[in-house]
This record gives sequence, structure tokens and C-alpha cells, in this order.
Amino acid sequence: MILLAMLAVPLAGALLMLMPSLQSARLHGTVVSGITLVLALAAALAFDHGRPGMQLEVDRAWAPAIGLRFHLGVDGISLPLVVLTALLTFLCFLYLLRHPASGGGSPALLTALLLVLEVGMLGTFVALDLVLFFVFFEVVLIPMYVVIAVWGGARRRAAAYKFILYTLLGSGVLLVGLLLVGVNAGTLDMVELAARHGAGLSRGLQITAFLLIGLGLAVKAPMWPLHTWLPDAHTEAPTVGSVLLAGVLLKMGTYGLVRLALPLAPEGAEFWAPWLGLLAVIGIIYGALACLAQRDLKRMIAFSSVGHMGFVLLGIATLTPVGVNAALFGNIAHGLITGLLFFLAGAIKERYGTGDLDELGGGMLARAPRLASILTFACVASLGLPGLAGFWGEMLALLGAYRPDGGLPRETFVTFMVFGGLGAVLTAAYFLRMLAKITHGPARDDHRMVLTDDESVVPAVTRHEYAAWVPLIALTIAIGLWPKLLLDLTTAPVRALLGGG
Repeated sequence: MILLAMLAVPLAGALLMLMPSLQSARLHGTVVSGITLVLALAAALAFDHGRPGMQLEVDRAWAPAIGLRFHLGVDGISLPLVVLTALLTFLCFLYLLRHPASGGGSPALLTALLLVLEVGMLGTFVALDLVLFFVFFEVVLIPMYVVIAVWGGARRRAAAYKFILYTLLGSGVLLVGLLLVGVNAGTLDMVELAARHGAGLSRGLQITAFLLIGLGLAVKAPMWPLHTWLPDAHTEAPTVGSVLLAGVLLKMGTYGLVRLALPLAPEGAEFWAPWLGLLAVIGIIYGALACLAQRDLKRMIAFSSVGHMGFVLLGIATLTPVGVNAALFGNIAHGLITGLLFFLAGAIKERYGTGDLDELGGGMLARAPRLASILTFACVASLGLPGLAGFWGEMLALLGAYRPDGGLPRETFVTFMVFGGLGAVLTAAYFLRMLAKITHGPARDDHRMVLTDDESVVPAVTRHEYAAWVPLIALTIAIGLWPKLLLDLTTAPVRALLGGG
């Protein structure tokens, strides 16, 4: 019942925001998301690491006439994402206590939307029925749309429209693919379907189903060339919206590929894997080159997500335990590091009045040494420095491409590995270029800068910012030094999903 409570608490918290007598919306959100995080940690503690199957299951009849069940559960694939989601949501509310989002909406509305968003994100990772998965997958769309449209930047409406149109179109394709599998297999239960490994589904149907499901999920991932909604949404969203969008929503797409597309249609996966690998590598190179051309800090971080998620997709395309483990590891690493980067981008814009790299100028190490130091840490973690979380996902994805599944063309994937390695070099180039541009060199006088009494420094990092950032820093170091923490969780269920027992 832990999983049921974990979904019920934020939902109840969102409904309580309808009460006009509630005094502090942001404090309420912090308490509710804190309780949800405790429940997620309780699920992690109750999880039996020696048993690879689904655990903590809830299975109730939902619509028996059409075979729908309210079926929830977690395994080593979904548990890290559940904890990451609860943690990032809590940290966002902590950040909002001292740094409220600017915009025309009320704090109560923002709190309710973020809590509903948390329900959708958590539900996606614990749902074990195809239709239930789709329902939770869709729950996140309207709250994120409103968060961008109401609390976003100057071009927030256009960014919000693009976000909702792309994701709704992707969702329509996804639903067709899910129903195609469910109707022909005679069940909507994801556990049973995964155990069959495509048995009872013809090769042609699997190829079609993988294409439809993959396209629907690729929009959310986002995979090149379906990524064009992402830079605008990230750039215009408020800080907490960007953190949750990059930290969790993108993972819903890649998680769905692993949880649904690979085990439900393995022959389709083998057919489309080289194309998935090709698009992933193009995304890696394109994302890095686009970052080198950016002048806005948030937009650069957004394009970096296209490249990083390209490594995740490349790992999935290898159809090997090493590659899929790399994808799952990369999901968590990207959520931690890019979440931190967007927190920092918000803090910089709040202090300097701009996110334009040219207007920021240099000298941040002199004027804001702690902020600049944390930014440097986040950048070197994102570029894949060994010993930090960002390294393992990229390295293992390239290793998986070097030794793909036996049914895939090895020469093709070795070529993908070479271009992926080039993308990693370009990633280092744009992050180091950005650091050289804004943290080093002489400080630039800017009349819009928010200064303290001593005009040589900007305001110090606040306690609430430290509270939001330090857990992400600590976890980035912890799983970078001890990758076994995650790999031990994911290895057995990944082998089972791929049919290896």
C-alpha cells in the first residue's frame, strides 16, 4: 500500500489547495512533497534487492468489463526514478519557499499544479497496466502546460502551445500502439506481456507496434528530430518547471521505451534498432553543435539535454544489458545534474537580471565565488568527468555500441560509437567554453545586476538554495564513485526484460 499512499498524498495535497482558508501554499506544498518523499524512501527501504521481479504491488479491478486493472508495482528499473521524482519535487518546493516564481498566477495554483504533476510522474513509473500507464503519462501534460504559460518568460505562450501540441500528437500515436498490442495479445497487463516477450504477436505487428510506441515516446524523450519543442519550453519555463521537465518528464519517454517497447515487441526492436541508434547519434552531435552556437544559458542547457538523452537512446538501441543499464543510469545522472544546472541558471538570472552569456560577461568567480564553484561542478559532471555520475551512462552506452546484440550490424554500431565519442568531446568543449566565458576573466559592470552593499559581489547563495542543491551534488558524487548502487538494482530486471532470464 506504500505506492498507493505515495500517489494519494500529493493528490490530496492538490485538492486541499481548493480550501480558501489555507494560509501558506508554498509551505503546504513543501510539507506534502516531503511526506511523498518519505513514502518513496520507505518503498526503497522495503524493496528486496535480492528479488528482481515486481514488488510492493497493488492490483485491483478498475474496469473488469474491458479488462482494465489498477495495477501498480516497482522493480529495480522503476525504483530509482520514483525516488528521483519525489526528491526533485520536494527540492523544487524548498526552492520556492525563498524564491517564488514570478508571473500572473497565484502560489496556490502553482502548488496544486506541481502536486498533480508529481502524481502523473510517479504514476507513470509504477503503473503496470497499459491504459493506466497512458493515463498517468497524460496527467502531466496540462499542469506543465499551465506552469509554462502562466509563470514562464516573455515568449511563454508560444512555448507552452508548442509543448502541448507536440506531446499530444505523440500521445495519440502512443495510444494506438499500446492498444494494438493489448488487443492482439488479449491482455493489458504489462508484467504478463513482458514475460511473453512478444509471443503470440506476429513479426509485422511487432514492427508496427514498436514504431508507433517508439514515436510516441520519442517526442517526450526527446529524440532528434522530434525535439524542437524542448529548447523553447526549457527557456521560457520558470526554474522549477525547467527542473522537473529536464529531471523527470524527459525520463518518462526513455523509461517507456525500456519498460514497454523492448519487451512487448522484441522483433520490432531488433528491426528498428539501427534507425534508433542513427537518430540517437545525430541527436548527440546536433545537440553539442547547437550548444556551441547558443547565447542564452538556459537554452544551452536545454540543447545539452538533447545530446545527453541521445546517449540514453543509443544505449537502448544496442539491445544489450550493458546498453540498457547505461540508459537507465544515464536517466538518473541526467536528472540529478541537469536539475542542478537549471537551478543554477535560475539563480544566475535572478542575480544578474539576464541569462545571456554575452551580457553576463566574466568574473563570476570574483563576484559570486560559491555560485561559480557550484556551476563549475555541475558543468564538469555534465560533460562526463570520471568519478561523477555523468561519466558512467555515456561510457557504458559507448561500450554497448561496441558490442551490440548479436542480431544487429556490429560495424554500424561501432560507427555510432565513434560519432558518440566525438559528441562527448564536443560536450566538453561547449561546457568549458561557457565556463571560460562567465566565470573567468574581468567582471562586467551591468546596471541590471542585483548587488549587495559591497558592489563587488552579488548576493550570497541562500540557505534554501543550498538545501535544494546539496542533495543533488551529494548524489552526483555518490553514484559517480559507487555506480554499483544503481547497477546492482537494474541489472537483473534488465536481463529479464530482454529475455535473458
